[in-house]
Amino acid sequence: MSPEEEKALLSEEGALSARPVQIVVAHEDDHAFELDEAALERILLQEHVRDLNVVVVSVAGAFRKGKSFLLDFMLRFMYNQTSCSWLGGHEEPLTGFTWRGGCERETTGILAWSDVFVVDKPDGSKVAVLLIDTQGAFDSQSTIKDCATLFALSTMTSSVQVYNLSQNVQEDDLQHLQVCVCVCVCVCVRAFGLFWTLMFLIRDWSYPYEHPYGLDGGKSFLEKRLQVKQNQHEELQNVRKHIHSCFSNIGCFLLPHPGLKVATNPNFDGRLTDIDDDFKTELVNLVPILLSPKNLVEKEIGGSKVTCRDLVQYFKAYMKIYQGEELPHPKSMLQATAEANNLAAVAGAKDIYNKGMEQVCGGDKPYMAPDQLEHGHANLRQVAVKHFRSVKKMGGEDFCRCYQEQLEAELDEAFTNFIKHNDGKNIFYAARTPATLFAVMFAMYVASLVTGFLGINTVAMVCNLIMGVALAALCLWAYVKYSGEFREVGSFIDQVAETLWEQVGDPGVEYSLCFFYFVLATEDSTKGERWTEGEKAPSFVI
Repeated sequence: MSPEEEKALLSEEGALSARPVQIVVAHEDDHAFELDEAALERILLQEHVRDLNVVVVSVAGAFRKGKSFLLDFMLRFMYNQTSCSWLGGHEEPLTGFTWRGGCERETTGILAWSDVFVVDKPDGSKVAVLLIDTQGAFDSQSTIKDCATLFALSTMTSSVQVYNLSQNVQEDDLQHLQVCVCVCVCVCVRAFGLFWTLMFLIRDWSYPYEHPYGLDGGKSFLEKRLQVKQNQHEELQNVRKHIHSCFSNIGCFLLPHPGLKVATNPNFDGRLTDIDDDFKTELVNLVPILLSPKNLVEKEIGGSKVTCRDLVQYFKAYMKIYQGEELPHPKSMLQATAEANNLAAVAGAKDIYNKGMEQVCGGDKPYMAPDQLEHGHANLRQVAVKHFRSVKKMGGEDFCRCYQEQLEAELDEAFTNFIKHNDGKNIFYAARTPATLFAVMFAMYVASLVTGFLGINTVAMVCNLIMGVALAALCLWAYVKYSGEFREVGSFIDQVAETLWEQVGDPGVEYSLCFFYFVLATEDSTKGERWTEGEKAPSFVI
């Protein structure tokens, strides 16, 4: 098998195991959306991609216009980039994001492909490519706010937003774009210098005699549609000015109709034999424009590239402000962006600290002296804080200082856990609990013998009871350590033993002995047995 065939086979196996994952869940009853943080983190925090700059390609637009259908061809390209025939076999069904024919919607919420593709750019750098599908707008079950929320979320988190339209760019399409995105985006652009690429994708283009299919025809068409004219109404002028000011790069691609078999055959499953040649020809031109290594657009915020780890924080921040009853105010978007930016810097600094501490006292490292561990913590803490300060952040000095304090507190908390982990490697520390329990048992045994010999049966019974409890605790502790079950009980026993251990040698021990002497004296007095002035007290009391 040749290297090319082997790579293609591995790509096919990867495509079979991957699937679309719901990262924003739509609750239709109360028209609310919820971010599935666990699902998002499973995708973006994978070891091989979490520190790579991210390219997010999202497709949004009206429902039943072929968004998922288009994304599945993008998946074919990503899995077979080195192949000239990435479109696939003529009789191969189209799989990936769920799609179907008909007039009812298929996708709800926001979905991401579970595979994050690692691509080598021409300059030698590696980037992570994430493909996102969104719920179609303007269906019979979604409100205007629902449509605006999903469109804005996908645009704010993507580096390339494909605006999927049918047949033409109408004025209501531009107004929808302005309402959903442009107000918040424009404010963010002025404040932080955010950049997005917007690609108008006109499906089923029927006027190739005026503007030919493809990117060049789309460019001439869009220039005409977005042109600001003196005789236009002020409202129409403002819409076009807003769109131009929000996106750093605006393009347009004209795509022909895929054919009547695609539109009318209820059993159509995406086979190329049923698709018109013009559509396939233009599809081969469109997808590389968006996804070829030289054309990939990395996500940027505030002039800094966004990594997969950072994108998790931005999703959380934006999702939070879009959960209200109304669309967020632009100031809320600014606040959320600044918050996510600082949280991403905190996460990066913590990762540097944790990786450094793993090198110092990780799982395979031997026990380290506490002063050396403290020294390593101090150095790495300083490095992490320095990294946080060096990252370009938003929100001003006072705003960022709060997150620096949060970082320092979290580093100190992490150090506490590293101390416990390091202490667990100390054989004497590990033996502290059984040694303490043995000491308690021995002391209570001796005390019960002495008090029993003296006839102080009540105290002897108490000592025997304590000895029995200590023995039961020792057996239970041993079972917990052996089986791993009832860990909370084991932790409680360790805490009690540690408290007893720390009290040894403290003044509290002397007070305990005095109290014990008082109990003995009281017990003797009840029996009429008193020590006279000339008698000598028992040796264990002295």
